[in-house]
Amino acid sequence: MARRHDLVGLTVLALLSVRAGHPYELHRIIVDTHKDYITGLPRSLYHAVERLAKDELIVPTGTGREGRRPERTVYEITEEGREELRTRLRRLLEKPEPDRRAFVAAVSLIGCLPLPEAQRALRARAATIEGLLTGMSAHMKAVADSGLPAILTLEVEIERSLYAAELDWIGGLLDRLDTGELDWATSIDM
Repeated sequence: MARRHDLVGLTVLALLSVRAGHPYELHRIIVDTHKDYITGLPRSLYHAVERLAKDELIVPTGTGREGRRPERTVYEITEEGREELRTRLRRLLEKPEPDRRAFVAAVSLIGCLPLPEAQRALRARAATIEGLLTGMSAHMKAVADSGLPAILTLEVEIERSLYAAELDWIGGLLDRLDTGELDWATSIDM
């Protein structure tokens, strides 16, 4: 099935959840919307489309040709693909990981989830981060109390700072979502 997070495949599913398209069009949208977490374009995109079609998460709906350009296959997402998209997005939003690219990707595509689902996933992530911060603070205190030099916990200190900043950002985003400051109805228009 899918590689670790398959951010390219996730993005293809998200784009096709908005409207059917061909890989060249998807490539253009990815570049135009600065989905910079995607690397290896265009080859990675074509491989992702092949994998998703093989897994029946997307299906070809026809081919088209514009002018003298080559014929292009148009794909649309299946219902199974929509469920896979929601499942992957929820998982990436809920579970903090050291590689923050996955979270950036999930935030970039968050509008593909219904608002209450996105809010629940973000609240779950915030709770997990609060637990991580508590554990990191306890670890740093234990090292300080043991008489060991603070330089031995710099990696914990920076991780703690990054998670604290992320938690602050998530809190602000949840506030904006709760007050309706962000218009969710237009959030997936690409």
